[in-house]
Order: sequence, then C-alpha cells, then structure tokens
Amino acid sequence: MTSPLTTPAAPPSAVRWTPRLWGTLLVLCAAMFLDALDVSMVGVALPSIGADLGLSTSTLQWVVSGYILGYGGLLLLGGRTADLLGRRQVFLVALAVFALASLLGGLVDSGPLLIASRFIKGLSAAFTAPAGLSIITTTFPEGPLRNRALSIYTTCAATGFSMGLVLSGLLTEASWRLTMLLPAPIAVIALVAGLKLLPRSEREQNHRGYDIPGAVIGTASMLLLVFTVVQAPEVGWASARTLLSFLAVAALLTVFVLVERRSPGPLVRLGVLRSGNQIRAQLGAMTFFGSYIGFQFLATLYLQTLLGWSALQTALAFLPAGLLVALSAAKMGSIVDRFGTARLIPVGFALMVVGYALFLRVDLDPAYAAVILPSMLLIGAACALVFPSLNIQATNGVDDHEQGMVSGLLNTSVQVGGAIFLAVVTAVVTANAPEKATPQTVLDSYRPGLVMVTGIAVIGLLITLSGLRSRSRQQSVVVAKSTLQEAEADRVPVRD
Repeated sequence: MTSPLTTPAAPPSAVRWTPRLWGTLLVLCAAMFLDALDVSMVGVALPSIGADLGLSTSTLQWVVSGYILGYGGLLLLGGRTADLLGRRQVFLVALAVFALASLLGGLVDSGPLLIASRFIKGLSAAFTAPAGLSIITTTFPEGPLRNRALSIYTTCAATGFSMGLVLSGLLTEASWRLTMLLPAPIAVIALVAGLKLLPRSEREQNHRGYDIPGAVIGTASMLLLVFTVVQAPEVGWASARTLLSFLAVAALLTVFVLVERRSPGPLVRLGVLRSGNQIRAQLGAMTFFGSYIGFQFLATLYLQTLLGWSALQTALAFLPAGLLVALSAAKMGSIVDRFGTARLIPVGFALMVVGYALFLRVDLDPAYAAVILPSMLLIGAACALVFPSLNIQATNGVDDHEQGMVSGLLNTSVQVGGAIFLAVVTAVVTANAPEKATPQTVLDSYRPGLVMVTGIAVIGLLITLSGLRSRSRQQSVVVAKSTLQEAEADRVPVRD
C-alpha cells in the first residue's frame, strides 16, 4: 500500500480544482454531513419523542438502534454494490431513499413506523457512505489531491455531528418532528445537484458472477452482530440469548469466510486484509470511534444528569472539538502529505488518550475551563488528525474496482466498533451502579467507564504504533537496495 510520502506527485493538469470538481465534492460532503447530523440530532430529541408518542424506554432506544442496525449491518453489501452497479447510480438512489425516509419519520404518529423509518435511513446511509467515499477515491488521484479531498470530506462528519447537537437543542424546543424533517430538504438539494455534477461511473465488468451467497451470509452476520451487541446490555451479556446469538454470529462469519475464499467474485476479497496498513486502518477505526462514542455517552450523562445542564449547554460544551476539526480541514491534506498517515495516526491517538485521562479529573464542581475545555480541545485535535488519516490509509494503493469494497469495510469497522465498545462501556458503568444513588456515588460509577474508554484508546495507540516500525523496516530495505545498486554501478571492470 502506498504512503502519501512515497506517492509520485500528480501532474499539474490533475491537481486543478475546477468548479465541477468542487461541486462533486460538496455533494458528497452533504451526504456525509447528513449522516452525522441525523445521528446527533435524534439523541437530544428522544425524551420529547417518548412523551409525545407514549414510548417506553426499551422501545425508545430502538429509534437510535434501528438506524445503527441498518447502517452497520448493510455496509459491506453497500460498498460492493457500488462497485458492481455503479457508484453514481447507487449513491443517488440511496440519497433519494434517505430523503423519503426523513419525510416519513417527521410525519408518523406511531412508534413502530418511526423505528422503521430510522432503519430505512440507516440502510440508505449504508449505501451512500461507501459509494460517496469510493467516488472521491476514484475521482481524485492518489496523493496530495486525494488527501485534501478526503480531509475536507471527513471534516463534514464532525461538523455535522456538532451542528446536529446544537440544532437539535433549538429545534426540539419547537417540535421533535423538525429534527426528523430537517435532513429531507438538504438531501433533495444534494440529490438534484448530484444528478448534474457527479461523474458517471462504469459498472464493473463482472464476468465471474455475483456473490449472492456471500451477500446474504455477510449481511445476516453483520445484522445479527449489531443486534446482539445493542441488545446485550438490556438482556444481559451472560444470558442464554446473548451467548447463543454470539455463537450464531461466529458460525455465520466462519461460513462467510469459506464462501468468500471459494467465490470467483467475492463480496469481500480477503486478500486485501493481508496488508498491514489495511489491518491497522480497520482496527484503528474500530478503537477510535468506539472510544469516542463511549466518551460522548458518559460525558453527556455527566453534564446533563449530574450537573443539570440543558441539552443546548451540553451541545455547546462539545462544540469546541467540532470547530477545531472544521477549522483544520483546509490544512489537513498538506499535513498528511508532509508527515504521512503512519505518523499522524499514533500522534492523534496519543492526544485522545491524554484528553480522556484529563477528563477523569471531573468532579461535582463543573471546572469547565480547567478540565472539560482542555479535554474537548485535545479530543478535537485527535479527531482532526486520525479520522482523515484512517480514510487515506485504508484507500491508498487499492484498485479503483475495489474502492467501494474497502470503503464499506472501513465504515463497517467504524459502526461495529462504536456499537461494541459503547455496549462494553455501558456494561462497565451498569456493573458499578451504586445501590444508594447520590451525586458522588453516581459519578464514581462513571469513572470505571472513563477508564475503559481511555484503555480502548490506548489499544488503538499500540496498534497504530506498529505502523511506524513497519514503515522504518520498509525504508531500511529501500535504502539497502539503493546502496547496493549504487555500489554495483561504481564498479569498473579491470582489463588484463
């Protein structure tokens, strides 16, 4: 896999940012922005939804979990479908479905229908996310141009998430339905622009047939895995249902690997995972997002439950991290070009570990300037470095006809990592829940969860640090070969 440091410079004609190129990127960024916006907005609106529709807590959680289930369960299928049927076509159809589901979610008066609309939105996002990322990686040549495009693209996720928290706090004051309806007109505008601007992509000439068994088994295994992890905190990690579900997931994944190894046109070409850089990118994505989503969950509980902050105040507390990511977007591409992903990802993880560890100092006195703000800024800097770099590392050196597959793998790692590690953090907090709840004992029950979050980030740091050793070995081999070739060239034959 190619490093940004070793990629040959693109020709001048390839690095011109034409208006059409900017328009293409903006359409793709709009879809990414909507995905993140939709996730953060619904979380703040849940209490109002439950009160209006008369939903129990167990039913209400599926307004969030339904989206996660559709998104995380179908990403592999979405990525490969984009490769086979055409990235532009898949992206636009899925974006249209997203707009319709948003409209449905804002108009329904039934809990099951609302959950169904959320599942459909997650399903459509499972196709727009890998299709959008693969459009970027096949439109922008590998190197500085792609690095800049990916840094802007990934920044939109953080911006959408931050804006979603603030907008939800404002819109929910009027009606929770506005939080569901807001993405619809944005999606329609992006759809109309996409019809005019997105480059037409040829379908892969797949003479080996479609991997229907792999698609069915892979999708079923991901759906069951996400469903099991989401439900485990409620039904119990050691319950027969949870254990049997995990056993079924293991069986399905085993069958999936066997099918993919024998398929002439696999849903996931397993050989792509032989690359150390690819494995580090996938595991890094799992630990990065898993630790962050766990931190956000605990920090929100701390700010709202213990400190009594409003939803809007809580959103503003997280805002500095999002703003830092947004402001760094224009510079991240050149930073990656200069230092390379193998260096930036561990640095970002280290900043994240320090930010989480600093947040462990919180107490019942809200020391925002001394503890909370520095933590948010460190975490924001980590997100600015890590997330674009992971996307660049995962997609560099991959053939165009497999960009959708790799994009689907990366997004699956993000979503499954978030679901698994959030469930683990929740279980740790629940296990330490006090019998007699006082503000101090509740705060004390959060600390093991924060320690777990920090530990997950440390694991990510250790995994990504191995990339530095690998890069050093590769450079040593290159230098040794170069020295040997120069020595041979310097030899002058001696004639008798």
